[in-house]
Amino acid sequence: MSLQKVGNFSLHNGGGFVARMKFAYIDDEGQKKSTRETGDILLGQTKTAKLEEFDIPDGALVYLHVDVVWGKDNEAARAFTYERGNTCTAAYTITGTTLSNTLGLIDVNC
Repeated sequence: MSLQKVGNFSLHNGGGFVARMKFAYIDDEGQKKSTRETGDILLGQTKTAKLEEFDIPDGALVYLHVDVVWGKDNEAARAFTYERGNTCTAAYTITGTTLSNTLGLIDVNC
């Protein structure tokens, strides 16, 4: 079974903390790498990130990683395949508190 292809991720912050997105991906040698972070996403805000702006190799297996400032980070369990130029967006939401938060996939919008 092939993974769904996306070109973007979005995150809605419904938690009582500041969040930042970054992305974990598997490179051609099978090594897990991380990208830089986005800017702050405050309570009630939604931010969309284009993967092409994060130097991720086309075709890489990608996971959303959320840095919770002063709290417990969270990484999505579901992976997607990055496809340069793809307009589909994997939309996530994070809720809870700094030390007890939940990250969930809402939908994939194409």
